[in-house]
Amino acid sequence: MKRFFSIVALVATFIVIGSCNQNKVDPKNPYGLDIVNTYNSYLESVAQDPDMELIDLETFIPNVVLDIRYATKNNFTGVAIYTQPKAYARRPTAEALLKVQNDLAKQGLGIKIFDAYRPYAGTLYFYEVYHDTTFVASPRSGSNHNRGFAIDLTLINLETGEELEMPTTFDSFTKEAALEYPDLPENILANRAILVNTMVSNGFTTYKDEWWHFNYSKERDKYKIIDIPFEKFSGK
Repeated sequence: MKRFFSIVALVATFIVIGSCNQNKVDPKNPYGLDIVNTYNSYLESVAQDPDMELIDLETFIPNVVLDIRYATKNNFTGVAIYTQPKAYARRPTAEALLKVQNDLAKQGLGIKIFDAYRPYAGTLYFYEVYHDTTFVASPRSGSNHNRGFAIDLTLINLETGEELEMPTTFDSFTKEAALEYPDLPENILANRAILVNTMVSNGFTTYKDEWWHFNYSKERDKYKIIDIPFEKFSGK
């Protein structure tokens, strides 16, 4: 009888341990999302579908300017999130952005990119700092930046490199940042319209609360969330 109870106790212990292991939350993926988190798995996805490739926008788009705020402390978190000031996007998004740059160049204008592909770890941290999902993506579903087809950008004068005046600064979490906020000087309304019209005419869609944010693909489920740091892509 003692042996029987010992066996029962041992089985119960294994059940408890197994239950604890099953309930253990991965801090890098607390919501159990389908995430590409190794460079080899990323390469496998590209081999299966070339559209999955993350393109280095700095080398792909002539005269593009990068101002990657999350690689600096000059962002709403106050700390550097990225290890490198790089901008990557899935191949179809990069090709569409190249068309945008070519169209703008006819007007003496170009694009300055604030953010593109964002590792999922960044989205987790952003939500820790700021819980309002109007301006920060929910980590429960991930951001389109994590999927590589969202771009944050503004316009510049190609000759001088100066930014055109827009409704707000980048990541200004205010009502003035809304895409259709009307109470603005005429020149700012005109600049915003140039940006929006050029992006939309090249296949991008807008986000109503941020004039700087654009998505390229509507096939959200085609692109998995990625959580791979920039140096894996740059080789540095």
